[in-house]
This record gives sequence, C-alpha cells and structure tokens, in this order.
Amino acid sequence: MNFKKIGVVGGGVMGQGIAEMLASRGLDVLLVEKNNEKLDYSYGMIETSLDKKLEKWGITPAEKKLTLSRISKVTHFAELGSCDLVIETISEDLEAKKAVFAQLDQVCPSHITLASNTSALSLTEIGSSTLHPERVIGMHFIYPVASINLVELIRGLKTSDATFEATKNFVEETLEKKGVTVYESPGFVSTRLICTLINEALHVLEEGVASAEDIDDAMRIGYQFNRGPLEMCDRFGLDSVLAALDGMFREYGDLKYRPAIILKKMVRAGHLGTKTGEGFFKYDKDGDRL
Repeated sequence: MNFKKIGVVGGGVMGQGIAEMLASRGLDVLLVEKNNEKLDYSYGMIETSLDKKLEKWGITPAEKKLTLSRISKVTHFAELGSCDLVIETISEDLEAKKAVFAQLDQVCPSHITLASNTSALSLTEIGSSTLHPERVIGMHFIYPVASINLVELIRGLKTSDATFEATKNFVEETLEKKGVTVYESPGFVSTRLICTLINEALHVLEEGVASAEDIDDAMRIGYQFNRGPLEMCDRFGLDSVLAALDGMFREYGDLKYRPAIILKKMVRAGHLGTKTGEGFFKYDKDGDRL
C-alpha cells in the first residue's frame, strides 16, 4: 500500500496538527468537520501555526502556500472514499468514535486503512463497529505532532498483519517518525505513563505541597522536561486527560488511575487548558502561555 491521499476526521487541536504535518510532507489531505464554520476555524488555526513558523524563519512563504494548498476542506464523509488512509481524531468518546467508523465503513472501500488517533480507547471495540475490523488500527500521535517524532501503532484483536506493516512503513518511511508497536491495553504506553505522572502532580497541587508553577519547574528544570506535567495537561486538554484516567481506572480498577478531584472541578468549570485559554495556566488565542 502506498498512502498518498489522507483523510483526517476532526479539526480539533490534534486534527489540525496531523493535517498540517501530513500536508507539509507533500501528502494530499481531506480535512473533515461537521460544518463549514468549524472547518474554516480549523483551517485558520493551521494557517496561524504556519505563520508562526514563517516568523521564526522555519519555513518560506512558498512552503506555507504549498502546505495550505494540499489541504481540502470537506463536510461529507462520502468524499473520503478516494483516500488511501483515513485518520479519525475526534474527542475521546468511544460511542462517538464507533459511530464515525461505522460511517467510514460504508463509504470507504475495504482496501482503505482506517486509523484512530485515540490515546487510550480499545481499538478492538472501535473496529467492532465495522464490517472489516482487520483494516482498523491505532495511530496515536503525540502533541505537538510536528515536533514529536513518535507514533504509537496499536493493534486491535483483528488488525491484520498487512494493515499493520503498511501503516508502520508509512509512519517510518513517509512521515519519518518512529513507530512503536503496542498490543492493545488501556492507555497503551505513553498515555498510561504520562497521565499517571500528571495525576500525581495534581494530587501534589491539591495537597498544597507546591504551587502549579513550582511543580512544573521542578520537573521541567530538574528533569529536563520540555514542559511540566500541569502545562502538559493544559495542552493535552483537561477533558482529554480526565477521559483517559477515567477509562484506565474503570479498566484496571487501580486507585493510581483515579482522577484527582481538582481535575474534575476544572473540567466542570470549563477550564480545559489551551483550547479555552485557561487551565492551570492562562494562554492567548494562539495557545501561547501568558
């Protein structure tokens, strides 16, 4: 299989990052959202991201124009039937993802690989909503997509060897990212480990041991993290971290995965991190920390 035309379902933060990264690699991208308003917003955020790189001399004006020209805005799933690969990037809601895959199964011929960017959910259960679960695989990109050269490749119970090998080859040869093989388990590898760290940092904050700033500085400076655990939580989305922890707590039954109360309170208050401008820290409209 040679993946040249890629569908991206969902224009949120991860969808934007994946679409931009794919287009910058010379691939044609069909970006799908529910309506034109959401599509225009997602496309505008991709353009903003490219403008930031332009300002820092990371790309040229011609490269920006070429990248944007490779991204087509789509509101109907039927157009995805011409793709070689479709990547779903909607929120971490199992039933919503299953509904998307059921729709994709109807419009995409059986040779098209269907991937989910889920960070914690069961690929076997997602695949069960299709007539061809052997073509369903997990491709978990890590934020920020462009600069993190790792993709977790998750095999569901029925994912075929052909689907896995083609996807791994695409990730490593075309995208030039390291593909880590993961056999299905709640949270996989990276989400399971990082969410446990974030949850412990939240408990430390709740207990009044240190401020959010000092907790992050302790890990960022002391252990050379690019970002501290609380800023990571903001950038992943507090709602996404809560969903991942809830899922792992439900599946494993281990108290270490039980979400900290402060996380639940923040999500109920609508403070979801960079996507709302406020989480444990505050951010401007471009997602830069204030």
